[in-house]
Amino acid sequence: MRRRLSICAASLAILAAIGMAGCNADSKTQPSGENVELTVSAAASLTDALEEIGKAYESGHPSVKLDFNFGSSGALQQQIEQGAPADLFLSASPKNMNALVEKQLIDPERHAAMLAGELVVVVPAGGQVPISGLADLTKDGVRHVAIGIPGSVPAGSYAKEALENAKLWDSLQAKTVQGKDVRQVLQYVETENADAGFVYKTDALASSKVKIAFSVDPGTYSPIEYPAGIVKSTKHPEEAEDFYDYLRSDEAFGVFARYGFAKPGLR
Repeated sequence: MRRRLSICAASLAILAAIGMAGCNADSKTQPSGENVELTVSAAASLTDALEEIGKAYESGHPSVKLDFNFGSSGALQQQIEQGAPADLFLSASPKNMNALVEKQLIDPERHAAMLAGELVVVVPAGGQVPISGLADLTKDGVRHVAIGIPGSVPAGSYAKEALENAKLWDSLQAKTVQGKDVRQVLQYVETENADAGFVYKTDALASSKVKIAFSVDPGTYSPIEYPAGIVKSTKHPEEAEDFYDYLRSDEAFGVFARYGFAKPGLR
């Protein structure tokens, strides 16, 4: 009898352990259900699309509140390096994401290319100076050319690369007006404080105050990719992972596509 009881006790212990393991496995993949606020640091060029996606996600996840922190990818990278709270990072350049992965601040298993973009030159909607190519930016009628700070704004880095390949970077220095992010560059053109500016196509399509003068030859600058990743120090890993997966879903991409984004690797 004692042997039979011991066997039963051992069996119950094994079943309990299996049950606990199952619960622990579920907790790694399922959001907790508690009220959680996620801070999402994202490139400024993602503003309009992410705000729409965020509302859709929150409506289906009432326990999660998304707090977006938009800015230049370089500035956001520095904030995360300095310990600013963030649960996810969406960059306009792999360079900024890779730097955080190398410093072990982004989960190496939970980051991936999410979107692709296109660089264009915009002019004020009522602009009269004919501009159809990079060489036209040297015309006397073009007084100021807006560009993101190349060292911290990916759009500025791509623009500088294109201008250097066209042998125009040095000659345009006197005309350059630099912005802290791509949205400030767009604003300079919208307010006619610049006669032309380098922005992403998605930003141009979001404004009725500018028009696209031309698309920059994609062969003159590095591919524009937007990676997304989970910050390793997040206090809400389950919820962060769930939103990360949602951002890469067909539903979310449908919104991104309406704002002019494409899937990566199609260039």
